[in-house]
Amino acid sequence: MEALNANEQRELQTRMERKQIKEFMTMYSRLVQNCFDSCINDFTSKALASREENCVMRCVDKHQKAGERVNLRFQEQNVAMMQSGQVPGR
Repeated sequence: MEALNANEQRELQTRMERKQIKEFMTMYSRLVQNCFDSCINDFTSKALASREENCVMRCVDKHQKAGERVNLRFQEQNVAMMQSGQVPGR
């Protein structure tokens, strides 16, 4: 990134931010669709049944904990690579 001038760095940063937002929205959409498909099956009422609501809460919690665990593993691997002298992404 040092080889880029200021305008190129800003452009790259903007593109990276857009990509991160898009990835987050895709992940969120998949979470919603997955939990909806797994938990919601009674369309006779506007309100969620308590079992559906509990299922959705468990589903979201499960996905959140899995995401946290994946992030932790990436961080651990990044630290290990930095300590061994490897540069991530190269």
